[in-house]
This record gives sequence, C-alpha cells and structure tokens, in this order.
Amino acid sequence: MKKIILASGSPRRKEILEQFGITFEIKKGNIEEKINTEEKPEQIAMSLAFEKAIAVSKECEKGEIVIGADTIVVKNEILGKPQNSEEALNMLKLLEDDIHYVITGFAVIETGTYNKFVSFEKTKVKMKSLTDEVIKRYIDTGEVWDKAGSYAIQGKGAAFIEWIYGDYFNVVGLPISRLQSIFSKHFDFELI
Repeated sequence: MKKIILASGSPRRKEILEQFGITFEIKKGNIEEKINTEEKPEQIAMSLAFEKAIAVSKECEKGEIVIGADTIVVKNEILGKPQNSEEALNMLKLLEDDIHYVITGFAVIETGTYNKFVSFEKTKVKMKSLTDEVIKRYIDTGEVWDKAGSYAIQGKGAAFIEWIYGDYFNVVGLPISRLQSIFSKHFDFELI
C-alpha cells in the first residue's frame, strides 16, 4: 500500500480522511497564499492546492502520494477567512438569504513520478435569512475563525444552510468522492 500524505493542517480535512478509515500522515504545506484577482476562483483554488502539494512533495520519498487542497467561498468575490469580528459579520451579512459557491481545488501528486492530477469541486449553497443578532451570537461561539466565508457547515453553521446542491464534503473542505474516483482512475489505488 502506498503512503498517503495530507498537505494540510486543516482539522476538517483530517477528520474526513479519518472518517473513511484512510491511513495517512500530515505534513503542512507552508506557502504564501497569493491570490491573483485576474484568475477565475476555480483556477485560484487549484493553484493554491497544487502549490501546497508541491511544497510537501519535496520532503517526501519516491512513490508517496501527496494530497493538497484549498477551499474558497465565492459570492461576487472570494471570501477568505475572517481576520476579526467585523469581517466575519460583513461576510455572513453578504452570504445570508442568498446563494454562494464553495470551491475546493485539490492536487494529487505521486512523488518521484510524472503522475499528477489537479482539479476542483464546486458546490452551490443557499443560506437562510439571518438577523444581525443571530450572526453576532454565532461569531461569539468562535466557530467562524479559520473558516472561509466565516461559517462551518459541519458545526453550528449548519443551522444557517437552507440547501446545498453538490458535494457536502466539498463544503467541509475535501471532496472525498472525487478523490476516490481520481485515485482509482489515475493512481491505480483505492482510498477506501
């Protein structure tokens, strides 16, 4: 069995892989996340995922498989992780009572080979109407920190989601179904 390396410090991605019984190691891909606003959001997410995977693959042995991922939230603009309560409030006010998209770019690299695959998954999300009071209470829970778009669908933020169209795990941070297909087709390896 090939060794899998997750190039991410995200607790959500770690939990997804563990939930499916996948054996892996974590090596965080420390890169400077530069966003080129002239690129499409899908290109940005894939580029950041690839940069993370490449950075980690340089520390790996030949034949190890590295997974890099980057998740962004998009509604007219890319919404990153909030830096303070005001940013979190503004993001959630922008998202509430409307549709937005969650895009996860991912890269899979088999080190020491030319076997590389980069793609993305996109999920459409409709958030309910929220009052400022509800948003402020949610911010006070602390769940908004380190979350693109300032919410966690796998946590208390689930109460704000009216519906999603697409992959739930993509919104959490790792489209496991797509990864399984890619591993099977391009790496002759079954994740599960």
